[in-house]
Amino acid sequence: MIPVLMYHQIGEPAPKGTPYRGLTVHPKDFTRQMAWMSRFGYRGLSMRDLMPYLAGHAKGKVFGITFDDGYRNVLQNALPVLNYYGFTSTNYFVVHQLDGGNVWDYEKGIPHSDLMSLEEMKRWAAAGQEVGSHTLDHIHLPAVSPEIAWQQVRQSKLELERLLGFEVSAFCYPYGDETPEVRAMAEKAGYTNATTTVRGLVRSDDSLFGLPRVTVARSTNIVRFLQKCLTRLEDKRRRD
Repeated sequence: MIPVLMYHQIGEPAPKGTPYRGLTVHPKDFTRQMAWMSRFGYRGLSMRDLMPYLAGHAKGKVFGITFDDGYRNVLQNALPVLNYYGFTSTNYFVVHQLDGGNVWDYEKGIPHSDLMSLEEMKRWAAAGQEVGSHTLDHIHLPAVSPEIAWQQVRQSKLELERLLGFEVSAFCYPYGDETPEVRAMAEKAGYTNATTTVRGLVRSDDSLFGLPRVTVARSTNIVRFLQKCLTRLEDKRRRD
């Protein structure tokens, strides 16, 4: 069983009372989490680098690191830590919001947060980190027509590959929302894997297009973090 960590922002949390404040992990906490995993002999890997382990072709003490949405503070605060420990990770970008913001959150009262620009995304990739797709517009894929869902899944891959000049193979369903039909779209589009927001460790019999993750929140202290990552009893399948 392999933990795949799910982060969003790495920065100073918004003021108390702000909706979804817990999705921002303080840089000191992120550093502490990576340090402890390294001390336990684990290597943090992007989804691309994790694939041989997920497919059963390799064995070792590894865990996945993923970031949703492409926030600028991840580049600023997480990348130096990842570089220090020699870890790789995957960041899922919303193509039409490069150098924009989390517009899908505004109606919930969540404040604006900057997303990486194209040049910053290229810096992320040049540092050995992976660029994944989070669709064109961060929409609920099961709530739209199959034609629109297919465009969001497929075109986001093509656009990122055009901008970067290399293959994009990792996908993440916005809000974790997916169906068997949407999973099939991700596979047909040419991705090799897709992550959800279902909580749990990845088992050997999990579909590569329905991978669960370990949610890391602002309030996740280091003991709880290690329990989530390293304890089989924590494999409780439920959607965030």
